[in-house]
Amino acid sequence: MSQPVSSPPPTSNHLEQVVTKKRELSWQVASNLFISFKYAWCGISYAFQTQRNFRIHVVICVLALVMSFFLHLKAVEIAVIGITSGLVLALELLNTAIESVVDLTVKQTYHELAKIAKDCAAGAVLVSALVAILVAGMLLFPPLLALILSAF
Repeated sequence: MSQPVSSPPPTSNHLEQVVTKKRELSWQVASNLFISFKYAWCGISYAFQTQRNFRIHVVICVLALVMSFFLHLKAVEIAVIGITSGLVLALELLNTAIESVVDLTVKQTYHELAKIAKDCAAGAVLVSALVAILVAGMLLFPPLLALILSAF
């Protein structure tokens, strides 16, 4: 039985444009708080530009929050939707980081432990996304249904 080959890390020109010379020293300890935030923003920007699933999660998060305000949910309900959505985004960033480190370490060869690490990181994102959908559904569906029924 042949073992599946993991896909190589991205090497397109797009990736090279995203990871610029400005990031050469980003592995060093940031000299101040502003630089720390700059590096964090670079990570978020990188994920948004290169990770389809991160973009999908951002759009769904924004839609859920817009619907929360539109349906006049209580502040605590909006906060719960925001927290669960934020958790999904944070785990998607961690998943991207883990995949990048594994790809760097394994160097485009298949290794069962690399597969396990990447699959588990992706599983963490899936679990958090399912919980976020459940939470948002429980909070958004009743007022949305009431709004729809009042229109008839």
